[in-house]
Amino acid sequence: MKRWLAAWGMAAILTAAAPAVHAADDPLKICLDEDRPPLSMHQKGKPDSGFDVLLAQAIAERMGRPLKIQWFESKLDEDSSPQLEANALLSDGRCSLVGGYALTTDSLVKPGMKTARLPDFAGATRDDRRRRVALGSLAPSQPYVYSPMTVVLGPKAQGRKIGGIGDLAGLRLAIESGSLGDAILMTFDKGRLIDNITHLVPGRDDLLGALARGDHDATLIDLGRFDAHRTAHPDTAITPSGYYYPIGANRGYVGLASDPALMEAANKALTALAAEGKIAEFGKQAGLTYLPPREPVILGDVWMKIIQQ
Repeated sequence: MKRWLAAWGMAAILTAAAPAVHAADDPLKICLDEDRPPLSMHQKGKPDSGFDVLLAQAIAERMGRPLKIQWFESKLDEDSSPQLEANALLSDGRCSLVGGYALTTDSLVKPGMKTARLPDFAGATRDDRRRRVALGSLAPSQPYVYSPMTVVLGPKAQGRKIGGIGDLAGLRLAIESGSLGDAILMTFDKGRLIDNITHLVPGRDDLLGALARGDHDATLIDLGRFDAHRTAHPDTAITPSGYYYPIGANRGYVGLASDPALMEAANKALTALAAEGKIAEFGKQAGLTYLPPREPVILGDVWMKIIQQ
């Protein structure tokens, strides 16, 4: 990790004299998901909020440019994915950076499709929703936050010490079908936990609500999702276990590989903000359990890693 930080720091120094070529009044356009608390949130009649909003404002200020957030709504279907949505938004010029992007090998490879549809975005027309965009190649920034899976406990299991997945034995487990947590729990130790797992339907069943009611004892979800629930329900009966599954992804910005100068400028700003403790401070302000980036910087084949655990 020290070698990685040193490398990013040296890159920032070497590129400091070669900033991206943009006019001072040219807005820095950053795409953010409108419904991903506590990372980013855009609701009519309410001020924009979230960790990525605060960070985007600081990045634009460091670059000496006004900020323009392009809000979009992610709705996955068989013809789309977070990777394709981000690529389409960037390739269409809707923004120059997409924030909160999970840095994985799969999410950064050249897309197999030449075109993709745009996700719904603020200001989209009927034609925008129909047309397809020619895709480019993606390039990541340095990461700025680590996003792991965590075990969350229901009221009947409160205080249970969890140091690994094996400590969930004997608890009533709930998980959303087809999720990453589902794969982890179902394959653990050759299926040792299967008999204690109840599967819920994503988007239909309220996983954390059922856990809070005491219908189940524990689940395995993204840490940010628990933070969002706790912010919306400050009196919730579910509690964090403090255990983080050892496979997690860093998040950062992603842009088009055709604009390396912009990414260099973003990395310079990120390096300075991290050194000053500002990024962690933004996490605290937004109600995010902030964890600094860790190696591997870009997560490899997560499914194979899970099987090999």
